[in-house]
Amino acid sequence: MFPHQDAKPGARPLRTRITELLDIEYPILAGGLMWLSDARYVAALARAGAMAFITPRSFDGPEAYRAALRDCSRMAGDRPFGVNITQSRRAAENAMVAAWIDMALEHGVRCFETVGPSPERLIAQIHAGGAKAIHKSAFVEHALKAEQAGADAVALVGAEAGGHPGTNKLPSFLCGALALQRLTVPMALGGGIGDGRQIAAALALGADAVVMGTRFLVSEEIWAHENYKRHLVEQPAEASTLAMRASGNPWRVLDNATVREIERLEQHGARHYAEFGALATGRLGRDHCYRQGDWNTGLLSMGPAIGFADAIEPAASIVARLMAQATQAASRLASMATPVPAVSADAALASRL
Repeated sequence: MFPHQDAKPGARPLRTRITELLDIEYPILAGGLMWLSDARYVAALARAGAMAFITPRSFDGPEAYRAALRDCSRMAGDRPFGVNITQSRRAAENAMVAAWIDMALEHGVRCFETVGPSPERLIAQIHAGGAKAIHKSAFVEHALKAEQAGADAVALVGAEAGGHPGTNKLPSFLCGALALQRLTVPMALGGGIGDGRQIAAALALGADAVVMGTRFLVSEEIWAHENYKRHLVEQPAEASTLAMRASGNPWRVLDNATVREIERLEQHGARHYAEFGALATGRLGRDHCYRQGDWNTGLLSMGPAIGFADAIEPAASIVARLMAQATQAASRLASMATPVPAVSADAALASRL
């Protein structure tokens, strides 16, 4: 398969089990961004040769979600796109999950990213509809359970991942190396990845793709306010911090005034979400930052890969640059390889005596 016309020259495909599984050109999965993964953004990445996921929870009701599916299908053309199905810890908030999957299947979606508790029931529904399921988790043991539950692939994210990386404190590449000792299904690796050389490193490690979110926050197709995106391109990797640590459900976000207010409340004993009030709700960031450009208000999911985001540009340009970096790094690694002389079984035995 040749690069899609939206991709720029120099971004050659790197074929893996995940690119084959999902029929995509490049081993890049753009994980679902709450509030931001709409039809325009997801379709832009699909046309660029990556896989991105619409987030049903971002829409005000099923009709708005259906409209997004229709729009994305039209804008993506013949390129596949996916849907993110995140299960909440609160069962009452999962009432629409099965319907979201059915609606996506009706609109031709054949790839789902599942997140949360045991995905076995979701995977069965997805497979019954002729689609593939990638389960995303933060722990190696959870990835193994997803494999046993029938996941076609798993995505493993380390502590560097923006959003809710869970309580796992291990870095991405260590998690990936440990998981690859035991997994048999294809694995995507995420957390802190924002440069093509990291993509090559992940593939060299044995991963079949990478999961990226933060790097794409400055895409032109992201609908968030320009003031927010202009602020992001000025941020170093160190601008990513963990909020809500005391709650047991940490949130990796942009360091801002809301984070510091939450830290103040934690110092005074706050531990549960209810004690933080509106500060801990995603809608605060949506309404004040994404819509109005006030980047100091709300918990705004963001990982340290923001250090690579140096310009607001089309998603296709970001993908092309990433893949040019990745293929150059892969070529460098290949040039360093030295053939290992063949050793007969007798010689090998003698060397051990």
